[in-house]
Amino acid sequence: MDSYGDLIAADDVLLFVNAAITSTGQREFHSEEGAQRLSLDFLHEYMIGNYRDLYAAVLALDINDHNAVLIVRRLLESAREATDEQRRTEGRLIARRLALLPPQRVYGLFRELRRAKVNNRRTRAVMRDWIAARPDPAFDAVKYRGGVKLALRHAHLAPAVEELGPFVFAPSSRKRFTTPILESWRRAHYEQAALYELPYTVAEGFAAKHRIPRAVFLERIAPRMTRLEQLRLQESGREHKAGAVRADLTRMPLTRLASYVLGLPVADRLARRAELTDALRAAARRVAGVHRGSWGRVAAVLDDSFSTVGSGQKRRRPLAAALAAHYLLEALAGHYTAFWTSGHTDALLSRPQGPTPLGHRILDALDTAPARLVIVSDGWDNAPPGLAGEVLRIWRTRLDPGRRTSVVHLNPVYDAEDFDVRRLAPTVPTAGLRDAEDLPALVELAQFAEGRTGKAELTAYLDARTAHFLKEER
Repeated sequence: MDSYGDLIAADDVLLFVNAAITSTGQREFHSEEGAQRLSLDFLHEYMIGNYRDLYAAVLALDINDHNAVLIVRRLLESAREATDEQRRTEGRLIARRLALLPPQRVYGLFRELRRAKVNNRRTRAVMRDWIAARPDPAFDAVKYRGGVKLALRHAHLAPAVEELGPFVFAPSSRKRFTTPILESWRRAHYEQAALYELPYTVAEGFAAKHRIPRAVFLERIAPRMTRLEQLRLQESGREHKAGAVRADLTRMPLTRLASYVLGLPVADRLARRAELTDALRAAARRVAGVHRGSWGRVAAVLDDSFSTVGSGQKRRRPLAAALAAHYLLEALAGHYTAFWTSGHTDALLSRPQGPTPLGHRILDALDTAPARLVIVSDGWDNAPPGLAGEVLRIWRTRLDPGRRTSVVHLNPVYDAEDFDVRRLAPTVPTAGLRDAEDLPALVELAQFAEGRTGKAELTAYLDARTAHFLKEER
């Protein structure tokens, strides 16, 4: 039987996992950026100081990039405090996680390590191996030149390609480069045509230098854009009548696509209803995969109250998570019913509005006798306050003690004051939610959040996830 200390340890780890999934240290609707950062930094320091093995294992979970970088940084900063076995495991986890992060995040991490004067042998090895594994060093040198320069200098590395050294450290010393992308960068300083051979983010600076009209630039650079750049700039392309800037919405990530849809005016969503709905459902089907239609009878309570407007840094992020979850649950369910807190039934036209009558919507959802009830909300139940928690308590303790209906609460917002995501009821498991793509795994993780799971059981789960995570690197 688990001791009281083991139960506390399990709660601590789950609390940190929720924070690592939801918080990015940015302002939320109910808390300022400073409070978010202070709260998150405390949790990181507490975890690495008390549960180093479990802290590192969190890298194998579906946490956000911001916290993955913070974990890697703290593990490298405190390398002397780890045992040989811990260093071996941490090294593999760090390498695998860095391989999955966007390059700009990794170069940013290297910059922070240099600023903190972290330059131990382990850190240099991590930087060396990651840079050596990059598929196109010349492309990195052009797109992330400052980051490459800093990393090579900090880790005392020689460039993989002979020309990269002169390009990164003294580009004006060469009158010509044999590597095509490096030569294009050199020519782009005085030749407009050359900038269209460069990545969009690099070419944009040259376009401004040459005073190229925005419409002309967008039209010609469109083939060089990434999928997400095309999605981000599609509306700007429409304004400038650059028809070539057109994203294939059916190939976009689900939550990112939901954010894009919510950023469109209602009139545009109505005019493009078929296109947008088909794209959201196609993305949801990809995420559901082999589990499509296997979840039986599912009801969802989805929060579209005013607080889902988010903040200036995370605009409509909570609502985007709910909208993406709606389409994913529709794909996973055999029979699906959605209940939005606003009472509206047209998901595509969702917008942040009104109070949060979660209790009433939960009653409506339970009335459909679902096998699963999924609640996606920031947990600020206020119409009336506390009704949702009371409904769930009575349902679980008196009306459904046999758990015929599985209930889980997924919260996309970190509550800095409580060092956790806000919960609705002690009898209902709550897990943090960042991207709807992680929803199936989070529903599984939420089983550990009911206050009865000990450290041994949670450690076994993390060990299994770590083994699977590291197996994928081969």
